[in-house]
Amino acid sequence: MLKLRNHAAGARPEPAPPFAGHGPEGAERATFAAGCFWGVEAAFRQIDGVLATAVGYTGGHVPCPGYEQVCRGRTGHAEAVEVWFDPARVSYAQLLQAFWRSHNPTTRNRQGFNFGRQYRSAIFYHDAGQQEAAIASRDAEQQPLRRRIVTQITPASAFYPAEEYHQHYLEKHGRPGHAATVR
Repeated sequence: MLKLRNHAAGARPEPAPPFAGHGPEGAERATFAAGCFWGVEAAFRQIDGVLATAVGYTGGHVPCPGYEQVCRGRTGHAEAVEVWFDPARVSYAQLLQAFWRSHNPTTRNRQGFNFGRQYRSAIFYHDAGQQEAAIASRDAEQQPLRRRIVTQITPASAFYPAEEYHQHYLEKHGRPGHAATVR
């Protein structure tokens, strides 16, 4: 359960530490940034074995940022999706495949009409196994492409859940099957 605290822009959830979890028991965590988090979250929620998702901000230097702050581009954070999954039902490698298919990893700081560092492509790994898998997956994805993949592969840092109205946004607005831009 997320704890709320007072913040200048209203009540904000406390961040989830990068290696301690608040997810379902027995689940593993993966964190991805691939442009606007609404469509990316919807794509991951459709995968059998994904137990929970949250959209939020990670990879920056400002604690407890809000959407408006992140949009101004001065926090260093990316719009990201935290995915809790059952490794007996879906592998991290399968999540990586979904990540690559959910966006264009060859465009720097841009996905579709959204542009800015907050829309960058990034994989935030939670352990050495995820790091190795992400690098191997990126290298395999790069093989058939002419353009270079610009996806960052970096250690997970504090994840700050976005405001409630962003959570499951497409489902709340009648578009649960909508997925992010696919290359």
